Order: sequence, then C-alpha cells, then structure tokens
Amino acid sequence: MEVQRPMSITDLLLPHYRHMLTALSGWLAKAGEGAETETLLSARLAPDMFPLSAQIRFCCMQGYEGVARLRGDDLPEIWYRLAEESRHAGDDPGTMAAAKQRLDEVLSFLAAVGPGALDAGAERTIAIDLPNGMIFDMTGFQYVRDWAVPQFDFHVVTAYAILRGQGVALGKADYVQHAFAYLRPGTMPQG
Repeated sequence: MEVQRPMSITDLLLPHYRHMLTALSGWLAKAGEGAETETLLSARLAPDMFPLSAQIRFCCMQGYEGVARLRGDDLPEIWYRLAEESRHAGDDPGTMAAAKQRLDEVLSFLAAVGPGALDAGAERTIAIDLPNGMIFDMTGFQYVRDWAVPQFDFHVVTAYAILRGQGVALGKADYVQHAFAYLRPGTMPQG
C-alpha cells in the first residue's frame, strides 16, 4: 500500500486537471466523428449558456490559468486565444478535431509541469479580475480550493451534461474513469 503524505497544491490540482481533461477527450471520442458531431459542438444546456465548444475551451483555459497564477506567471497567449474563441463559439464552434487538439495541447502542457512546481504559490496573493469589473483577492490555496477547482469542474460537468443530453452514451464510469486504477482485482462485475 502506498504511504500517504500531506497533499500539496501540485498533488491536488495537476492530477485533477489531467484526469478530467483526459475523460473529456474520451467523451468526445465516444461522440464520434462526422458532420453530426460538428452540430454537437453548438449544443447548449440552456439558451443563455455557452455551447459545448466553449465549455471545452474553458476547461483548457483553466489548466493554463491555474499553473500560471500559482507560479506567478502572466497568463499565456493561448489563454487569451481560447478566451476569444470562446466568446464567439456560438457563431464559430470549430471542429471536433480542433477541440481534441486543444485538449491534447493542454494535457501536454500539464505533463511538462514538474513535481511541486505550484506549491510555492500556496501563499501567493492572487487577484482575479473579471471583465465586469469585479475583483477577487485570495491566497493561492484559497484560489485552488474556492476558484480553480470549482470553475474547472463547472465547465467539465456542463460539457458532460451537454454530451449526455445530446444522446452520447456516457455514464458515471466515463466521468470517473481514472478511479479504475484503484479497482481491486477480481471485483469488476461480470456481464
């Protein structure tokens, strides 16, 4: 059995991003390829919500943003590009291939972040400036707990719900596929 140690911000945030972005990529693969999948990217849960293509971009943005903010870096150019694409996703949802490429790019970026690379950011003061003028001030720890994880999860869950609502055959096992690494041998139900 693995020895437990205190969880750091890096230990919490990076695996969470990687697990859920990998799951999202798998959901898109289940959705398939073809003309009907391009209309799927325009699907929404409600008329006043962003479409699936924007939800995917927001998930990618969160991966870049969390790393940058905790390291004290400027937001990368890709973050701004994704933000711009998201604002116009209703008119130009893009393609399924482009969505999968965005996911692959952020997963590669996250894989290159070293162990403990975000931990020094736990006490860093982080200011979140929203376009509507609101500003949130928090420590790095508060940012991870109260902003980064909830924001990311909102967009992941919304993407899941859109896909499920559009008839993509997804279930809870697709959402928590990373947990199967811990499945005790011989306990998978048969049939």
